[in-house]
Amino acid sequence: MALIPHDSARREPVRPDPDALLAQVQAQARKAARGKLRIYFGASAGVGKTCAMLSAARKLQEGGQPVLVGVVETHGRADTAALLAGLPQLPPRVVAHRGKQLAEFDLDGALALRPPLILMDELAHSNAPGSRHPKRWQDVEELLDAGIDVLTTVNVQHLESLNDVVGGITGIRVAETVPDTVFDQADEVVLVDVPADELLARLQSGKVYQAAQAERASKNFFRKGNLIALRELALRRTADRIEDDVRAYRVEKSIADIWKTGAALLACVGPRADGEHTVRSTARLASQLGTEWHAVYIETPALQRLPAAQREQILKHLKLAEDLGATTAVLPGADVALAALDYARSHNLSKLVLGRPRRRAPLPWRTPHRKRLAQLAPDLDLIEIGVPRNAGGAAAIDKPPVADLDERAAPELLRRRATGYAIAAVASVATALAALPLLAWLDLANLAMLFLLVVVLVAVRYGRGPSVLATCVSVASFDFFFVAPRFTFAVTDFQYLITFVVMLAVGLITGHLTAGLRFQARVAAQRERRARALYEFARELSGALQTEQIFDSTQRVIQTAFRARATLLLPDDDGRLLPPAAAGPGGAVARPDLGIAQWAFDRAEPAGLGTDTLPASRGFYLPLVAPMRTRGVLAIEPEQRRWLLIPEQRQQLDTFAALAAIALERVHYIDVAQSALVSMESERLRNSLLAALSHDLRTPLTSLVGLSESLAGSKPALSSTQREVARALHDEALRMSTMVANLLDMARIQSGDVHFNLQWQPLEEVVGSALRASAAALKQHRLTTRLPPDLPLLRYDAVLIERVLANLLENAAKYTPPGAHIEISAALHGAWINVTVADDGPGLPPGREEALFEKFTRGERESAKPGVGLGLAICRAIVEAHGGKIGAAGSPLGGAAFTFTLPLGTPPAMPDEEAHE
Repeated sequence: MALIPHDSARREPVRPDPDALLAQVQAQARKAARGKLRIYFGASAGVGKTCAMLSAARKLQEGGQPVLVGVVETHGRADTAALLAGLPQLPPRVVAHRGKQLAEFDLDGALALRPPLILMDELAHSNAPGSRHPKRWQDVEELLDAGIDVLTTVNVQHLESLNDVVGGITGIRVAETVPDTVFDQADEVVLVDVPADELLARLQSGKVYQAAQAERASKNFFRKGNLIALRELALRRTADRIEDDVRAYRVEKSIADIWKTGAALLACVGPRADGEHTVRSTARLASQLGTEWHAVYIETPALQRLPAAQREQILKHLKLAEDLGATTAVLPGADVALAALDYARSHNLSKLVLGRPRRRAPLPWRTPHRKRLAQLAPDLDLIEIGVPRNAGGAAAIDKPPVADLDERAAPELLRRRATGYAIAAVASVATALAALPLLAWLDLANLAMLFLLVVVLVAVRYGRGPSVLATCVSVASFDFFFVAPRFTFAVTDFQYLITFVVMLAVGLITGHLTAGLRFQARVAAQRERRARALYEFARELSGALQTEQIFDSTQRVIQTAFRARATLLLPDDDGRLLPPAAAGPGGAVARPDLGIAQWAFDRAEPAGLGTDTLPASRGFYLPLVAPMRTRGVLAIEPEQRRWLLIPEQRQQLDTFAALAAIALERVHYIDVAQSALVSMESERLRNSLLAALSHDLRTPLTSLVGLSESLAGSKPALSSTQREVARALHDEALRMSTMVANLLDMARIQSGDVHFNLQWQPLEEVVGSALRASAAALKQHRLTTRLPPDLPLLRYDAVLIERVLANLLENAAKYTPPGAHIEISAALHGAWINVTVADDGPGLPPGREEALFEKFTRGERESAKPGVGLGLAICRAIVEAHGGKIGAAGSPLGGAAFTFTLPLGTPPAMPDEEAHE
């Protein structure tokens, strides 16, 4: 049987992480239900993004896939218009803005058609006011959520993260931007690239802008230096995006080998003082290579025994790396080489940067670790950073700093250490004295076991140092009391020398292993305490229903876990942090700085002690960032300043802050839900009351209308004064009856009791019936209608749509002077028909276009005009029930215009048409 050679690094198969696999499956399920986004990315306008998108769409159409053009801007370019010809286009939606008619993307029309693929040019475009979304990329997100694939275009200057960089290069800051998350989460990014000289030639030939605009562009934005710089930015941003794709593919396929597709660096920071030199050298090297870099510190159980000051120095080196642009991490692990290799493989980092080893190099990066790393990963490049020649010399580099102990804790710690050594020595001598009477019955080998037992017990109780002392004293006592000649340190039999050596080695090894297990048990106990504290805190917050409960729980847990005074600072409705309420003795931070806290809240970044923002502050201010928004700030004043740099402490504190933020957000939404429930119940009761009152009032009002009519026509005839009174009585009774009918209709619509009688019928008929119903209100106004003769049949409830038109006509008559012009018009708009009632009156109240459609809202707050403000609310309810929309805007006639839409649909075929077919 032949042996197949293999790399030592691949002796054990890589087992995928189950949690990562579950997250990957869930992400794939979400991605499968979502549409695919392809972005055509370029350095500037004119590189050919739109043409590339249209060419791809035409190929897909030729292959049989349906394609719909949602928005494509040709900007007068003949080649773009030629590619657009023959592709089905979605009619735009006309939006009235400041007296102009703007053509915008019809999102509802696209969602109604649900094409498999839609083209959306200029992703960074800002929609006209009144649109559902302020930005086109938000329209695209809704299309993707509906399962529609999208092709779109974007320029590098429109990416949010590069907006200021491009502004500094070109001197022009564009206002329309796209979040980088949209770009990074796109399924495909296609770079469309053109050299600067070729793009300038296209600009001069009129293929980018028209002549006048092209001349201005060539003097400002389209300068050769600008285009070269923008091209470099686009290429680098695309490379970063492709690097993310490579990493995702490697994770999906569980590929452990490192692919040298980039020059990313991994700097390993150790406990030596020259770690700062390693960090700075790696940062310079990454800058020269133009690549990203990472910095990690691998903390083994041995390194956790380092003095606090030395651990703080290591963490300062990591903080320096983060400030220099690195991605930092603290990795726990017993094997330094394996931990570094796993991190490099998971992030596809092909170059590992280490400080040069010295003959007395401490701990993690000694030569054996380097050799093992080279054996495990021969494809990994190892780069050594030279030792700097500074004033301190080599001794200053390798000498660990003196432990920065608390003045109160130092004497106690020294006393405990001295006690441990004394007990170790006394226990060994006492064991020898106690074993003397047993010499006649026990063999020397058994007596040696007693001494080893003492060594193990001392190691378990007092650690490594006392166990070493106990071993040495035990060997000396065994020789002095039990080996001939007794009571001397002389040895007559050479075999006892071997016994002493073996006993000393076994004692030292046993003590070392026992002390290591003792240390690991203590670390595990600390981790268990932290996990239990998190569990209890989470369980306590899960039952909190008020902010005060979260405040008290968080304050108590922080004080117990971190020996620090703490308080929660919560914002008011305007986002300003409120001073903390008075707390018990030592219950809160003494006079928290609200200025620093507000800075941390506004920017969602930590500030104060241990950070780059006002590090001299006595307190540490950690924002409580919840999924939806920042909910407050946790202000902490620790007893010792250095605890914030300990990774375990900081990670636990961040977890506490996240739990508190989520609890605050949950309580907030509980309040919102309760308020909504109360509002809904109040609305239901009000509708019930309105319905009951309206129903009870209709009968007497109907009788009053009839009696007033009978009175006006009674015999003998009334006098002129009596007739005026009878007519006034009839008009007021009729007006009251209309108001009561509005109240009842509104209550019925809100309760869902209205049943629609939808029929296919012409719009002209319902317009005519509405004019007849409103004849009395319109008798002093000039009325015109503009209805195209080729309007198709519409499916609607004639009675309810007549009510909408009558309300709009009466509303126009009510708020315009006698003799004003009122116009009814209709026009086709894509898959909809727009019906408008416009006038040349005083117009709409500024800024109240939407508020007019709310219940019990009137155009004039204090007015003698009749009405309770329900007419427009009823119109909106009826139109939306038909699947349309209604809005108010300025009229081309100079006054107000109310427009509602109805869907066209597909009318049924007429019987004669079916017979003809």
